[in-house]
Amino acid sequence: MSELFDEVDEEVRREQLKRLWDRYSLLIIAGLILIIAAVGGWRGYQYLEAKKAAEAGAAFDKAVELSEANKHAEAEAAFADLVAKAPFGYRVLARLRLAAEVANRDPQAATKMFDEIAADRSVGVAEQDLARIRAAQLLLESTSYPNMKERLEAAAAPGSTFRHTARELLALSAWRANDAAATRQWLDMIANDGETPPSLRSRAEALQALLPPVAKS
Repeated sequence: MSELFDEVDEEVRREQLKRLWDRYSLLIIAGLILIIAAVGGWRGYQYLEAKKAAEAGAAFDKAVELSEANKHAEAEAAFADLVAKAPFGYRVLARLRLAAEVANRDPQAATKMFDEIAADRSVGVAEQDLARIRAAQLLLESTSYPNMKERLEAAAAPGSTFRHTARELLALSAWRANDAAATRQWLDMIANDGETPPSLRSRAEALQALLPPVAKS
């Protein structure tokens, strides 16, 4: 009897499955097709993105070679093309390098380009700080210490990627403005940071020697 009941149950299950298949087979097939298409589309997208990245990397390296060969006009054109067409990561790097190339012929225009990068919230914090540093380097001889402080104080904070260079630029700017107290403040920050590069530390010590002695109370 148990075998008979098992056969009946099996037959019932087959009949239920057949009814479900007859009713929903088109939806099931359509769903499977969509899944296969989605997976294939994603794999295709990954392939295309990897291909674009590889092409952009090769083009970026070529532009750098042009720059190092002092072919600045050609390098500028190559970086500009990457800014227009490259994937996001290479586009940001190309914007920084393009501004550096422009600085060879028009520092004021390059400063504006660096400022635009620094203000772009879609760019990473490190890249923003680097753009601030590069703009400040171009302005060091022409702008006031308060302006330099406004530009670089955040980048000089502990933990910032380019804090060492930012502090050195601020110290130089304060020294040019005959502000010994501010110069000493930034030099002390350089001296007290255990991660300050040795070469920068040496330059800071040389500048420290040019300051007047602190008046004794």
